[in-house]
Amino acid sequence: MQDAAASNPRLIRQQGLVPSDRLVDLTATVIGVGAIGRQVALQLAAIGVRSIQLIDFDSVDETNITTQGYSAGDVGKLKVDATRSSILQLDSDIHVETINDRFRPRHVVGEAIFCCVDSISARTAIWRSVNTGCRFWADGRMLGETIRILSVANDNGRSHYPTTLFQQSEAQQGQCTSRSTIYTANISAGLITHQFTRWLRNLPTDPDLTFNLLASEIAVNADGEPSRLPNAG
Repeated sequence: MQDAAASNPRLIRQQGLVPSDRLVDLTATVIGVGAIGRQVALQLAAIGVRSIQLIDFDSVDETNITTQGYSAGDVGKLKVDATRSSILQLDSDIHVETINDRFRPRHVVGEAIFCCVDSISARTAIWRSVNTGCRFWADGRMLGETIRILSVANDNGRSHYPTTLFQQSEAQQGQCTSRSTIYTANISAGLITHQFTRWLRNLPTDPDLTFNLLASEIAVNADGEPSRLPNAG
């Protein structure tokens, strides 16, 4: 099959890195379009995903300009609507479905799911609802300048991920986004999108990686064994 980039000039520079033909019939669902989720949605649009579903119940406030990449004109708007508008400014041919709600089991989601919510209890409920049907799953967590990215694209990741769904009481104090910066959110989104493109290329994904920006340390848990790293969000 001819790479879809051949018929879309804006994708030409990522040929060989992102197999655009695999994106033509794929729907990506982003659950939570806050700090990490908004950046993930924009990056998915940029690399050529043709169908994106956005699920979030929240509205944009002033703090989201600094930490989540929204603009002053977005304040007061639903996050899903503001993000949809940004995606369509990037590429008006992308199909964007918005659901102004928390995730519900009745929602029909895509085969690639990006879980960007800010509590363990929400992650657990979503995973239990969708894990048997999704082909790729990514979960982005951050607290301050510590990032944790979990991916499920094979049996190894599928067996490891439930071990990271600890009790909410075990999480570090505060929600994942209680202390955050736009640069941490962008790095998190980039790492998630990279895992997604590895899956598209049939390359091994990393079940569990942690990046401590302040300490300049990155830990890749390639074996999917229980992590000794601090629990964030």
